[in-house]
Amino acid sequence: MNMLETVSELCPLCGEPIELVIDCSVVEQQYQEDCQVCCAPMLISVMVDEQGIPTVALKPENG
Repeated sequence: MNMLETVSELCPLCGEPIELVIDCSVVEQQYQEDCQVCCAPMLISVMVDEQGIPTVALKPENG
């Protein structure tokens, strides 16, 4: 079973679409990553449900 999922989201700062690779073997995680488009830092929160489907929330790191 593949534990990595690619998720498409919108940057909370520039609004551009970005792709994130999520490790679904970790049920709950939070980390900082820079936007691939505008390079601004954002806080990424991930929750993985019982079926292994991730729910991703993004917010500006300084917001």
